[in-house]
Amino acid sequence: MKREAIENKMKNHKPSIIGQKQITNYSILLPLMEKEGELHLVFEVRSLQMRRQPGEICFPGGKVDLQDRQVLDAAVREAKEELGITGHDIEKVYPFDYMVFPFGMIVHTYVGFLNCPEDRISPNPAEVEEVFTVPLSFFQENEPDIHYVNFDVIPDEGFPFELIANGRDYEWQTRKMEEFFYQYEDKVIWGLTARVLHAFIESLD
Repeated sequence: MKREAIENKMKNHKPSIIGQKQITNYSILLPLMEKEGELHLVFEVRSLQMRRQPGEICFPGGKVDLQDRQVLDAAVREAKEELGITGHDIEKVYPFDYMVFPFGMIVHTYVGFLNCPEDRISPNPAEVEEVFTVPLSFFQENEPDIHYVNFDVIPDEGFPFELIANGRDYEWQTRKMEEFFYQYEDKVIWGLTARVLHAFIESLD
């Protein structure tokens, strides 16, 4: 290939994530609602019948499907399905940050406001065990507990050590990841939900 051909390709290239075809996009909504004179965040407890992470606390959200015209649509669609509300009950949805995971997953987050009373929320029992709210001020006034998870590298059997420098003595880089824990009454919020929540609260300072 000649230089000119490469230059033309690079001039018209739009940067994207390497390996993007293998990436799954998810979209979640951080719902806020007025309650008892202040703003509350709305959380779900995942149904105990769910195959993945039953009983854990999360925000409404899920996988971005082909039917979703844009990533935002997935967050709103999932919130309507899981909370049993309509599109008219969600207003002023704003994009927040997104998280890129090394295991082929991007999580896009949005902040939106529910304009319906709490008793209009009717959780879908197939996905949601219960819904509860926490005053936003609680998270602003209480730092999460932080614990750590270590990730070790364990090559598969048959890994070609003979092809890399230092062979079996190669020094793999291990990773330490923070895990945030918020405890509110009898509820424990941790994992991805707590990570997104912590970032959102920090952005309000």
